[in-house]
Amino acid sequence: MHKLGLLGRNISYSFSKGYFTKKFESEGLPFVYENFDLENISELKTTLANNPNLIGFNVTIPYKEQIMPLLDSLDDTAQEIGAVNTVKLQKDGSLKGYNTDYYGFQTSLESYLKAHHKSALILGTGGASKAVAYALKNLGIAFDFVSRTPKANVKYTYADITEELLKHYTVIVNCTPLGTHPNVNQCPDIPYDGLTPEHLLYDLIYNPEHTKFLTCGDIKGATTVNGSKMLELQAEKAWEIWNKL
Repeated sequence: MHKLGLLGRNISYSFSKGYFTKKFESEGLPFVYENFDLENISELKTTLANNPNLIGFNVTIPYKEQIMPLLDSLDDTAQEIGAVNTVKLQKDGSLKGYNTDYYGFQTSLESYLKAHHKSALILGTGGASKAVAYALKNLGIAFDFVSRTPKANVKYTYADITEELLKHYTVIVNCTPLGTHPNVNQCPDIPYDGLTPEHLLYDLIYNPEHTKFLTCGDIKGATTVNGSKMLELQAEKAWEIWNKL
């Protein structure tokens, strides 16, 4: 039986295993999906050796960028984004990296966009934020990153975000883990009083379905979207990649 899986750290909560297991059972497919919880990315080689029937895997926090030097090749899009969330084992045993996060985010966001959604703030600077930036660029939406500390290519720290500034950024995307179960009372430190019904808040988190970040947007009448549809879309795109000859 062919094996697929998810590679990450502290991933018992993950959506992917449940999603694919249900898919395989309902469609009668001869596949299993397993979590590979690695303390360090250096354990990848051993994991591959111990799972000879593995044909591909998803990659999540904190390895979307760390895995790239360990791969034999990259899809052009993954190369441009600078992060990988899907890996396929080629027929010759080599590893090729792809990014389907951008597709899931872009496709799930499009139907919510209005003419005034011209500029976005991306909260966080990890691998997922890079896919979000790539998707926003595809959609013609200008964006700037927000981080806890000053760093290259990051325009703002959270201390810089004011109610006045939020008038200029009507799309706000949370790419941080703040608010993920069980830490449901956490949220990014932005001035939520500056939000209006013109704003669109998108949270990549899917557990809980409605985070404190989104609830704060609801209170101000903003449009709010969680990451569940993005996850389904990126998962199906990964499945498509694994099944290509």
